[in-house]
Amino acid sequence: MFSRRAFLLSALAASTASALARAQSAPQTGAGASGAPPTVLRIARRSIEVNGKSASVLGIRQPDGTFGIRTQVGDRFRVRVENTLEEPSLIHWHGLTPPWQQDGVPGVSGPPIPPGGSADYDFPLRFGGTFWMHSHQGLQEQLLLAAPLIIRDQRDRPDQQEVIVMLADFSFTPPDQIFAELKKGGSMSPGAMTGASPSALAPTKVKGKAAGTMVPGMSMGGAAAKPDLNDVKYDAFLANDRTLGDPEVVKVEPGGRVLLRIINSSSMSAFHVDLGALDGELTAVDGFAVAPVVARRFLIAVAQRLDIRLTIPRAPAAHPVLAVLEGEAKQTGIILRAGNAPVARIPDTASTASPPLTLDLERRLRAVKPLKPRKADRTHTLNLTGEMTGYIWSINNVAWTKDVPPLPIAEGERVELIFVNQTRMQHPMHLHGHEFQVVEIDGKRFAGAVRDTVLVPPRRRVVVAFDANNPGLWAIHCHLLYHLDAGMFTTLGYV
Repeated sequence: MFSRRAFLLSALAASTASALARAQSAPQTGAGASGAPPTVLRIARRSIEVNGKSASVLGIRQPDGTFGIRTQVGDRFRVRVENTLEEPSLIHWHGLTPPWQQDGVPGVSGPPIPPGGSADYDFPLRFGGTFWMHSHQGLQEQLLLAAPLIIRDQRDRPDQQEVIVMLADFSFTPPDQIFAELKKGGSMSPGAMTGASPSALAPTKVKGKAAGTMVPGMSMGGAAAKPDLNDVKYDAFLANDRTLGDPEVVKVEPGGRVLLRIINSSSMSAFHVDLGALDGELTAVDGFAVAPVVARRFLIAVAQRLDIRLTIPRAPAAHPVLAVLEGEAKQTGIILRAGNAPVARIPDTASTASPPLTLDLERRLRAVKPLKPRKADRTHTLNLTGEMTGYIWSINNVAWTKDVPPLPIAEGERVELIFVNQTRMQHPMHLHGHEFQVVEIDGKRFAGAVRDTVLVPPRRRVVVAFDANNPGLWAIHCHLLYHLDAGMFTTLGYV
């Protein structure tokens, strides 16, 4: 029997395009308590230099050149996005909780902005922290169509200097060629790789695997097989659009305090953040406060963010902040220069390769403001499935299309998502429109960090919990760009 709730969810999905079209055709200028005009963000083509060569990429800037947005918690997010490209585009506000029609996912929250068009956004900012924005249209994210989105709150101290570090992976090869090469033969060699969005793919069953089953060699206690890492071989790794051949040098005060806001905007690459001789105090992940963890090295998966406080030594010195590619020795970063210290050249290759990312840090993290204790009203198991052969990636053995029904939940429920990685690759899983708390790793329950993106390593099980407090149609997906486009994507919906 076709229930009323199923009917409502079906209508919700069907109405998405028309809802955002109405929002885009009715600009909200003059709306909001202040009556101030919206902040304008322009999607545009730009040029950068990488390893001595000019590269044409994309970007998101305000008319005065400001990269992204810095604002305050409690303010309204009043933004007009203008698309100056010759192709459609749309921006997702990663980590924020807008009305679902303003979430920025083509085919889910609405249509993309056409060339020369604009769209208006207006919603309250419930919490502060380090967030970011990026395109969800096709493979534009690989062309660096991303920017910081910083929401300051009471945690931002007046006696500290803010330094944003935006990490990215870069290739001179067009993204659609990268994707085509991956589908032909797995890992892409340097200098190599027709992109298709998830909505263009047909449902694909992963050969020989049934949903919910274990793959050979799978153990919830550990990986029995060596993981596959870095299926795209990039030409360079960037920190704030620059390599270590010409790094950004940030002047800091000897003896001063620095807040590093590190954003991994890479399409496919995870890193080990290396602070060298400095002790860093990790105070937040994905914008949400955690009990401080002091270390000199931290892991960051694709789409995650780290807030790290530093105390700069009083003696003049140059302090590199490096990001070493997972499983390899390639690195990028910036340099903090205290006083008039000389700045030595740093190679783009570390002395040793880094190990794969683990969940060791995740197990240690504890949320400062955890979810209120409550039994789950509903659980959904999301088996992360796929293989390099044919480059097939899916959830519960189905590559997403617009015809795949959303996972049902109801407003007010406590929902748990059980991520079970049945593959040999890492998958950073991101939920739109909600923050969640990590509550279990491999069967061990704990009150972990509040996040919006969690890493699920090969053959591991990670459980997250969230409250269904933002009705709509919401994406859940692997944030590795080519995995997402190959089909490791689904939705949940409620009214």
